[in-house]
This record gives sequence, structure tokens and C-alpha cells, in this order.
Amino acid sequence: MKKFLFLALFPAILFAQEKTETKREPGHYDTNKFSQLYDLLATPNMFRTASGAPGPAYYQQQADYKMDIVLDDKNKRLDGVETITYLNNSPDELEYLWVQLDQNMRSRQSKTPLIESQRMDGSIPVDGFVKKYMQDGFDGGFNIVHVHDAGGKPLSHSINQTMMRINLPTPLKPNQKVSFSIKWWYNINNYRVDGGRSGYEEFEKDGNRLFVIAQFFPRMAVYNDVEGWQNMQFWGRGEFALPFGNYDVNITVPADHVLEATGVLLNRKEVFTAEQIKRYELAEKTFDKPVLIITPEEAKANEKGFSTKTKTWKFRAENVRDYAFSSSRKFIYDAMAVKLDTKNVMAISLYPNESNPLWEEFSTRAVAQTLITYSRHTFDYPYHKAISISAEDQGMEYPMICWNYGRPDANGFVSDRIKYGMISVIIHEVGHNYFPMIVNSDERQWSWMDEGLDTFLQYLAEQDFMENYPSSRGPASKIVPYMSGDQRFLEPIMSNSEGIHQFGANAYSKPATGLNILRETIMGRELFDHAFKTYANRWKFKHPTPEDFFRTMEDASAVDLDWFWRGWFFSTDYVDIGIKEVKQYFVTDEPTTELKNVKARRGRFGTATGPYVYLVESNHKELKNNHKKALAREDISSLNDFIATKYTAEEKAILKEPKYFYEVEFDKPGGMIMPIIVELQFEDGTSETHHFPAQIWRKSNQTATRVFATDKPIKKIQLDPKLETADIDVTNNTWPKEAVKSKFDELDKSK
Repeated sequence: MKKFLFLALFPAILFAQEKTETKREPGHYDTNKFSQLYDLLATPNMFRTASGAPGPAYYQQQADYKMDIVLDDKNKRLDGVETITYLNNSPDELEYLWVQLDQNMRSRQSKTPLIESQRMDGSIPVDGFVKKYMQDGFDGGFNIVHVHDAGGKPLSHSINQTMMRINLPTPLKPNQKVSFSIKWWYNINNYRVDGGRSGYEEFEKDGNRLFVIAQFFPRMAVYNDVEGWQNMQFWGRGEFALPFGNYDVNITVPADHVLEATGVLLNRKEVFTAEQIKRYELAEKTFDKPVLIITPEEAKANEKGFSTKTKTWKFRAENVRDYAFSSSRKFIYDAMAVKLDTKNVMAISLYPNESNPLWEEFSTRAVAQTLITYSRHTFDYPYHKAISISAEDQGMEYPMICWNYGRPDANGFVSDRIKYGMISVIIHEVGHNYFPMIVNSDERQWSWMDEGLDTFLQYLAEQDFMENYPSSRGPASKIVPYMSGDQRFLEPIMSNSEGIHQFGANAYSKPATGLNILRETIMGRELFDHAFKTYANRWKFKHPTPEDFFRTMEDASAVDLDWFWRGWFFSTDYVDIGIKEVKQYFVTDEPTTELKNVKARRGRFGTATGPYVYLVESNHKELKNNHKKALAREDISSLNDFIATKYTAEEKAILKEPKYFYEVEFDKPGGMIMPIIVELQFEDGTSETHHFPAQIWRKSNQTATRVFATDKPIKKIQLDPKLETADIDVTNNTWPKEAVKSKFDELDKSK
């Protein structure tokens, strides 16, 4: 009985001793960077599926407009009246509607100037002092004359800064529509003086103006399954969220003005001369160079007229999310046809003589290249034209039309900076037709969904446009200065537009670079291009969210990218991968003391029985002198005997002959996961590159180790030799370690 009790308690005593002697670490949560994004992404539902595609219950609203617009060139004023017909395709009853009044950002009552911190100027130009401290500022903003229901009676409404609530007398039920009208006017801003994404440019030399008019009418806000009404105020940076609809627009301007706008021109014979119509018809058949519709000489003649008569241009646009136009008596007009896979479209440019010879040579060709490249990577451009307007200090986009900066100086000189800057901005702004004008993301919330995707495709179009084009964004090395910057001024890409310190780098460059890394280094072009095109086609003429993009890219490629979205988009982690240690090993059949009793593991490389081959570190004290150099296979008796008895002559002939063995430990001072790209440079001048997927870090997010067996000695090991991963510190990328003047030395050499 006593013996039984002793035996029963003995294990418990041992366990208690072990428990008291062993120090256990506390438990922890899953912090692995390869964890799936369930904690960050919205839950899939009937509106938006887990695959990233629209769900069976997906819906979107429609807003149709009929507008009559009058541009008063002399008084710099715009008057308009519109009828909006709003169709409720949602399953919800709507008690009220929200309308955007973006021009109110420029009213004297605007709160936009109040949201920025200020410091006292140490010195300031006199004109700047007068403008800042002594003048009231530009008197902008909508003046709402009336809001009427379909019967012409006043309709209750309430204005909150840049948003107007239309109070419906009865709720708008699903599948019902409501019509109402708004009459308004506002003073047009000189955007070069007062700022803004639209307005007019003054030509003091001849007294003319060039108008680029947008955000000029009260526009319906978006109502969707994600957040209901997107009625976030327009503070000036976060751009626009708009529903699709059809537009019938009549625009009255001075009779000597030339005008282009969103939509099909319905009365060309009334606004162009017979000769200009013939030229346009020729342009519709010309694919190799632009055709002048309005010549420089005709534009110069128009500049002198200052007609007191008016002319009305009539347009019809279908399935667009916005509307804009440009008008001036200074315009030269050229156009050419562009052949896409399924249709031909027109590339068009309007510009004053001050823009030549730069614009005549490059603008319309850049428009054409944009349509070709973007269509190849997404879908054929669905509209009949794409227009580039020369507007100095501008870069802004709307359906079918955009304004772009870049002109020669007063002496006609064009620097490379101006030339390539102009081409790039044209490609970028025309490219916005795809994102967000057609793939209609919410710019007010997620700037990167249009700016980043567009900048990525802009890089591809630039490289197609001209060999060795000096793209400023796209390649991984270009984002290094930003990602290595002060973390206090960095935000994740997944941040609202208004809260970003370095907007250009965050919303444009970093997402574009990330997509380029996915395409070139992580996924490969074939998988990436298919997935990206799938996203574009799933969501064209719809309203995607970030989740829809992330999920589609994985769904269409079978590549798990949650680790990439988590690091690149949801954090400010940076890439820094280095070589921590390199050990060289030699093969021997003479084991060291600690290896004598080691049994080979049973598994894929053999059985648990001998004979054995031993790999001993080169500086091991027991390694004999004759093993300080690499040995031929014949010098290793155990290996030689095994091969002689187990392999035929044919099998022996194809066996590799490794003589040198290197164990390389990589570390990751930076938080961002990336594939490991290793170039081995041999003493004979040859080299080979090894690519290890990002998943090599899956079990340890900080270190990874690989063994390289080679038939010749390695002279140098180089990480990321082509600067593909945006590694911010290349001083730890080589073995043996090299003296590098600064962490940007390698980057500078690559430019």
C-alpha cells in the first residue's frame, strides 16, 4: 500500500519540481505579419462578396441632369439652372437627399481656411501681406436662387457648408424616382490668384481668358451599401464621390469662343465652320498624327474679336459620373483617331498659341498613348473622345476632359523638366478616365484608389510612350526617401485624404510603387495583369471599395497577399533586409568531435544508417589543413563509394558537383515583409540570382537562413541587386560588407 502510494505520487513530485524550476513565458496573441486580414477588412455580404466581386444584391443610384449654363466672360460669372432626376435603386426608403455644393469652399464664410494651423510670417511680400491681412478675399461660393419641386413649387432644403439637404415631402421608396430643379450662380475665380481646381486663367497681354469649369453645378452625393450617404464635407483635398447618370447640357458662351466638354457635341454644324468640320472628319480617319481643326492663325484671329454675341453648344453624355467644360477664344484645336481592340476613339487637344510648339508636338500623342496602354491593362475606353486642355498650373480630371500644365517660357524655351512634366500630367489626367471616372471609387475617403492606381498605369504608359522615359514615380527605388523619412510625418496608405502629411508620396507614389513591386517581383506580370484587369472589369461603372480591390487581386491570381496589404497599405513599415552572417562549410568524411555520434535524420535525404558525409564550418579548429580548400567528390570516400554503387554512368553524368557550401543568415531590421533576392557573384566573374518568396519569413518574421551549394567560390553576395524591393538601407546588403558613403549611394547610382 505504501509502495503504491509512493509510485503514484512520484510523477507528480517530479512535475511539481519541473514546474517550479522552469520559467515559462506568458502567452501572446498572433502578431505574425502573415496573419489574414479578417481583423481589418469589412465582412463580405450580399452586396460585396468575399471574392471581391459585386454581390447579387449590389445596387447603385442614378442621377440624371438637364442643364442650361451661361458663361459670362466679361463679368467672370457663371449662371445655371438644372433639373435633377434621382432614381432610388437601393432597398431603403430615403427621407432626404444630399447635394454637394463644392464651390462653397471658396465662399467668404467657408471654414476651410480655419482648419489649418498658422504661424507668424517672419517676412512676406507686400502684395502677399495685403492679400492675407488687408483684403476680404475672393467672393466665391454658390448663390442658390431657388430649389423647386417638379411642379415648380419651393422645395424645403438646408445648407451645411458644402452640403445641401433636400427635404422630401414624402420618403422616396425603392425603385422610385424624384425630380427637382435648382437655379444658381457664382463668381468664377482666377485660379492662379485665388487657387482652385477650376476657374479662369488671365492673359494680360491680350486681355483674354481661358476658362476651365468644373464643380460648377450642385451635384448629387453618393448613397450606397457601405456608409449610406457620403456627405463628408469638401475641405479642398479629398476629391469627389459621385453617382453615374445621363447629362443633357446646353452651354452658352461668347460667339467667338471655342469649347469642348464632356459628352457628344450635338450641333457641330452650328458652332464650327464647314472647313473645320471637314478637318474633323479627316481627323476621324487619321491615326498617325494630329490634324489641326482650328489652326494657330484662326486662334489668333479669334483672340482679337471680343464678340458681344453668344453661341450655345449642346452636349449629351451617357453613363458619366460628372461633367466639365473648357472655353476660350484663344484655343487651337487638334485631334487624331486612336485604334483600340474593339473601336476607334478620338484624342483631342485644345491650347493657346502660348503653348506651342510643345503642345502641338506632344499633347494629342500623349492622349493617344494613354488610351492604348490603359485599355490594354483594363478595358477598351468606352467613350468616344478624350480631351487635353492646356491650363497653366493645373492638373485635374473629369469624364472625357482634363486640364494640364506645361508651356514654353517667354523665349520659347522648353526644358526637359517642363516637357516631361507636361507629358506625364497629360497621361495621368487622361488616365483618370479609367480610375475613378469609370471604376468609380470614393475619392473623398480613399485618394489612393484613384491616384495610386492611375499613377501605376501612368508609369507603364510613360515607358510605352518613349524609350528610357524619365518616370519620376513607379520604380521601387523612387519611394525610398519617403519610406525612410520621419515616422511622425508618415501615415498608412489606408488613411483619409485630409489627414495625410505628404499627400503626393502617400496617395500617388507609394501605392503605385507597391503595385509595381507586386507586378515585377512578387506576383509576376502574367498573374498580376490578369488580376488587375479582372478588378477593372468587375468594377467598371460601379463603386468599388479597398476590400473589393484587395480581394479581387487575390481571388484572380491564387496569390495570398494579405501580408502585403497589411504591411504596405495598413502600416508605415519600411523595407530593410540585410545579410547578418555568412558561414562557409567544407565537405569531409572525418567528423569533428561533436559530430561523431550524430545520427543522420531519417527523411527525404536518406535513411538513418551510415555512411555519413560531414559539413564542417571552414574555421573549425578540428578541420584538417587539407580540408581548408574545397575537395573533389573523389576525395570524399564515403560519398564516392555511395555514388559508385548506387548510380549508373548516365545518372552520374548529370549529377551536380558542389564544392563550396555557404550558410547565409538574413535579418530584417525593417518591419515590412518582402521576398529575398540574392545575387551570388563568383570569383570567375559569373553570377546567378536566387529568388525566395516572402513566405520564407512566415515562421520568423525577423530572420531567415538559406544554404547555397556551388561549384565555384563566391566572391560577393548582393541582396536586391536591381533595387526591386524599396530597401531603405543598402549598407547591410552585401557580403563581405562594403563601405557605402550613405544609404542612398546605390539608389543614386541607379538613376
